[in-house]
Amino acid sequence: MRFLDPARYEVVPLSISRDGEWQDGRAGRAGPSLPGMLSVIEALQSVDVVFPCLHGRYGEDGTVQGLIELAGVPYVGSGVLASATAMDKEFTKKIVAAEGIAVADSVVLRAGETEVSTSDRVRLGLPVFVKPARGGSSVGVSRVDDWADLDGAIAAAREWDSKVLVEAAVPGREIDIGLLQQPGGRVIAGPPLEINVGAGSQFFDFEAKYQAGAAEFVIPAGLDPVDAGLLTRTARRVFEALGCAGLLRADFFLTRVGSRTVPVLNEVNTMPGLTELSQFPRIWQAVGISYSGLLDHLLNTALAGR
Repeated sequence: MRFLDPARYEVVPLSISRDGEWQDGRAGRAGPSLPGMLSVIEALQSVDVVFPCLHGRYGEDGTVQGLIELAGVPYVGSGVLASATAMDKEFTKKIVAAEGIAVADSVVLRAGETEVSTSDRVRLGLPVFVKPARGGSSVGVSRVDDWADLDGAIAAAREWDSKVLVEAAVPGREIDIGLLQQPGGRVIAGPPLEINVGAGSQFFDFEAKYQAGAAEFVIPAGLDPVDAGLLTRTARRVFEALGCAGLLRADFFLTRVGSRTVPVLNEVNTMPGLTELSQFPRIWQAVGISYSGLLDHLLNTALAGR
C-alpha cells in the first residue's frame, strides 16, 4: 500500500484475520469486521480493481479469486482454475508433464496413505523431499536422507495438508523465472534469478526465504545464453499450459541429463512473494522496474481485461 501512488489510487484495504474474519481498515491496524460474505462482496464491488495479495491456501488457490469473480470486478493475477491447479503440486506436475516439460519424479500420498513401497523407494533414491501438496513458503517441507526419518517427515507435512508429495531430489542449479503479462496479452520474462542458500540451510526453506542474509539471489544468473533462453521459453510454456494471467514465478532446477541441459520444474507461484526480500520484485528491479512500477503494471494489465 505504501508504494501505490496516492495521486492515482484510492486504496480500500481489506484484510482477513487469523480466525477468518474479514476486516475493512487501514494498513497497520484492524478495522471494523464485515458481517458475512454479502458485505464482503459489496466491499469488493465498490472498487475498480482488486489486488488479492494473499499467498497460499484460501488466497492463492482460487477460493478468493472465485469470490471476486462473483463480485464481477477485475483483479490481478490468475483466474480460479489456474490458481487452483497451480496451488496443487500434483496437478501442476501432471499438466506440465503432458506438455513435455520435465518434473521431478514423485509419489503422491493421499489422505490415509503413509507407505512408500520398496520399489518406489528404489526409484526415487535418497535424498527425497517431503512436502504438503498444496502449500507454499516451504512450510511443512522436510529433506529426508534416511528412510527411517520418512514417517516423521510425512507427519510434519500432514499438519498442513492431507495430501503429501514424496519427491526425488534433483541435482542442479536453482533458477527462478519471473513472468509478466502486458495489457495486450504478451508475456515477458525477467532476467533469470539464481538462489544460493547459505551454509546454515540444507535447502531453500522457510527461514532461508524470510531471514535477511540467509540466501543470496544472483540476478541475472550466470548462465550460458542458450540455457537462459531455454529456461525462459520453458517458463512461458508453463504459463500457457496452466492458463495463467498477470504474473507467474516459475522455479526450476537446471540439471544435466547426459549431454543435455534440462530445466526441471520445481513449482510455480501465481501470486509470488512480494516482500522486500522476495525474488519476484527483485527480478524486475534488476531491469529498472521499481516496486511502484511493478504494481502499476499489474493493475494496468488487470484493468485491461482478462
